[in-house]
Amino acid sequence: MWLATALTLFVLARHHWGIELPSLGTALMASLVLGLVNLTVRPIVRLLALPLTVLTFGLFGWVINALMLGIVSAIVPGFRVMGVWPLVGTSLILACVAGVVNWLFRHRLH
Repeated sequence: MWLATALTLFVLARHHWGIELPSLGTALMASLVLGLVNLTVRPIVRLLALPLTVLTFGLFGWVINALMLGIVSAIVPGFRVMGVWPLVGTSLILACVAGVVNWLFRHRLH
């Protein structure tokens, strides 16, 4: 999964999606840190934002995903997302890629 995330970030950066990513190695590091942030910080933020998520029928979850990506861009040197819309767009694309990869693995194992 982290490899798919890294490749997605790298491709988006190459297509001027508002992401600055100098190398595939930086993309791999950003992907690894994103996994760690999603594992540790995201559950706490989701719990705190639960009322907002319910109020917006789950759409606030995308904002949380964008926030996690913003945290990663603050941590990983060389990885920068320039603006709110690139954060939201990138997090949506990463969610779609993760869904497709999960679907492929689930159907391949059966």
